This record gives sequence, C-alpha cells and structure tokens, in this order.
Amino acid sequence: MSALLRSLLLLSVRVDTLTFVVGVTLIAIGCHESSQTNGPPPTKLPPTRQAAVFTVQPQSWPLILRSQGILVADEVASVGNKVAGSVAKVFVELGDVVSSGEVLVELDTAEFQLQVDQAASQLAQARSAIGLMPEQSVASVQPENSPPVRQEQALWDEAKASLIRAQELQSEGVISPAEFDQIVANEHVAEARYAGAMNAAREKIALIGVREVELAQAIERLRYAKVVAPFTGVVQQRHVAPGDYVPVGAPITTLVGTDPLRFRGTVSEHHAQELAVGQEVRLQIEGVNESCVVHVTRVSPTLDQASRSLMFEAELPNSDGQLRTGLFAEAELVVNPNAVALVVPAAAVVEFAGAEKVWKVIDGLASEQEVLTGPRRLDGVEILNGLSAGDIILADGTQGGVARIEPIRSSNELDVPDKFDIPVRNLHEQPDGSGEPVSETKPEPTLSGRTAG
Repeated sequence: MSALLRSLLLLSVRVDTLTFVVGVTLIAIGCHESSQTNGPPPTKLPPTRQAAVFTVQPQSWPLILRSQGILVADEVASVGNKVAGSVAKVFVELGDVVSSGEVLVELDTAEFQLQVDQAASQLAQARSAIGLMPEQSVASVQPENSPPVRQEQALWDEAKASLIRAQELQSEGVISPAEFDQIVANEHVAEARYAGAMNAAREKIALIGVREVELAQAIERLRYAKVVAPFTGVVQQRHVAPGDYVPVGAPITTLVGTDPLRFRGTVSEHHAQELAVGQEVRLQIEGVNESCVVHVTRVSPTLDQASRSLMFEAELPNSDGQLRTGLFAEAELVVNPNAVALVVPAAAVVEFAGAEKVWKVIDGLASEQEVLTGPRRLDGVEILNGLSAGDIILADGTQGGVARIEPIRSSNELDVPDKFDIPVRNLHEQPDGSGEPVSETKPEPTLSGRTAG
C-alpha cells in the first residue's frame, strides 16, 4: 500500500513538472510574437482614382429676384347711364366680348325723340323771327339787316328828314315853335325805336343760339339712350333687364379690359432700389405650360408700410383672350444681368448630416471641404463661402474619397443657361403661403455679384 502511494505521488510530481515546462514554453512563444507585432507598421499609400475635376472660376450669374402675384385687368368699369329711363333692350350677356362704342343697353327713346322734335321746332321759330332762311347760317345775319330794324331805320330816316325841313321852315318863320318841337320829338322817338329794334334783333339772334344748344342737348340725350362700351373688353356682369327703370348713373354692366393684362407683384424692401422700369420679367402663370417674357412697366413710388414691400406692374398682351384676371403667377426679374459668382456643378456638392461639402483636390490628394451654397440653377450651384477662385474639386461628389486623383477630364466652365431658362428660389414668401415678401438675411458672397435666389 505504501509502495502504491509513493508511485502515485511520484507520478503527480512529474505531471506538474511537465505542465510547468509547457506553460513556460507557450509564454515564451507569445512574447516573441508580441515583440514582432509591436514593431513599426508598414507604410500604406492612399488609393489612386481616376475622376473628372473642375476648376472653380468666377462665371456669369445674373442676379434674379422672384415675386408672386396675380393678373389684374387693365381697366375695370361699372358702366352707367347718363339719362334716366326705362330699359328697352339688352344686347350683352356674361362673357361677351365687346368693342369700344358697341351698344350694351338701349333705353326707351320715345320721350327723347319728342324732346328733339320740340327743340327743333323752337329753333325754327327763332330763326323765322329775324327772317333767317333755312339754308342761311346765323353767323351771316347782321342785326341792322333784319326786317324790324330796317323798318325802324326807315322811320328814323324820315324823322331826320322832317327835322331838317322843319329847321329850314323855322328860320323863315313859317312854322310855330310848338310844331318844331313836335318834329324834334318825333325824331328822337324814331331814333329810340331804331335802337330798340337793334336790341331786339340781337336778342333774337342770341335766342337762336340758345335754341341750337337746346336742340343739341336733346339730340345728346337721345344718343345717351344707347349705353355703349367705353373700351374694348369682356362683360363680367349684367345688372339690368328689359323693363327696369334706371336712374342717372345706375350701373348697367361691369366691363373688364383684358388686353393687355397687368401682372402685379412685389419685391422686398432689401431689393427695392434694384427694381426699375424696363427690366425683363419672366412670368410663369398658373395653369399655363409656357412662360412668357415681359417688361416692368410701372413701379410704385412708395413702399407698403405693413409688408415693407414695393409694388410693380408688368403688362402682358392677351389678344387671344386666353388669360383671365385673377390668375396666380410667379415672376422672375433679372435686376443685374452682368453679375458674376463662383459657380460649380451641382453634382459636385454632396450633403451629409445637414452639411454641404465638396471634394477639394490639393496637391493631387482629395479631401472634404465644407461649403455654403447659394441658389441652384439647373446644373450649377453658387458657392458663397468655402471655395476660392482657382480651387480644384471633383466634378462628381459621389466619387469622392481620400485618394490620389488622376484627372481624366478637366473643366472650368459650366453651360450656364439663359437668364430666363433657370429656376430660382423665392426670397420672400410668407409662412402662410400668401407670397408677400419678407426680409431675409443671406450671407454675403465672396464676389461683388450679389445673389438673390
């Protein structure tokens, strides 16, 4: 039994010794490998990529403002009548196109015609009173040539001749003083009657003028019985029907002039000084596929104190009548066609976590560069901050990465579209969507060409 215990004890010692030797060996191997791993790592070079690059340069970038507004009529009139009367005929309905001078409504003309006939008869009576023939003009009549005046002229001439004879007879003592005084008095009476006839003739000539005016007024009232369109337009509303009695000035129809129409918009106070008559405007009208180019025709002299905006108008032709008043439209105004800015391809700008970046190439190595962008126009975007003229960037930001770049195509120009073929962002739109301008602060660009998108 004791021999067996000694054998087991000896075997246990040998196992412990073997375990110790194996452990020391493994530790030595691990230390050797660790000493080899902690050595200086081998140098890794960045990968090389082939990509198109773009050289940033100032380019033409017209300053454009956007405004929202509506189309308003060139003229809107509530057409009324100048004489009172009963409506006999109505010639127009809603939506009818009428020309200037076209009859809209006709009143009963019977009473007006009677007034014309009466005035004509009174005029004929006045002309006959001084012996004026129908073919004679009143301007050719002289008061002294009228029959009553000629009659009194003859009597006065006779009285003057009698006075001359009486003076001769008085010197011879043939007639008495009483008879002579009677002859003198008769001459004075004849002279006065002649003067009275002259005044009466002048009065009758003046009366002819009065009768002519009365006839003209009667004819005018007869003409006013037909209510005509004051301008070419479209009937918006008819207010009367046959049989209605309308007083003077009552509305007959509402007429709207639709050629030309006026676009009425506003710009913010910040850009008010840049707005001027004659500037080109591109209008995009709601419901109309094609835009049209017009010009600013009127600018308000004052700013609206509530919205701090400046109103302007631009006329647009509407000869075919396809456009209607009240349509919503967006206007793009080129206030500075010669402005320049730093512009890069839109594809070069990538966005990550709310920041916009480009891949800038320095000494052949691409690295991220954060930028501040302005308005976008088709394939281009304005750079307000982060790049300078002469910088080289990747033309396509999606190909970016830390790598050495081998350019396969280099460019420094964009195909900037025409000033009216570019969408621009609205600078001033109220949060409620009303389109009224509000002030907006933009970072200043790096070039002199200001930007309003």
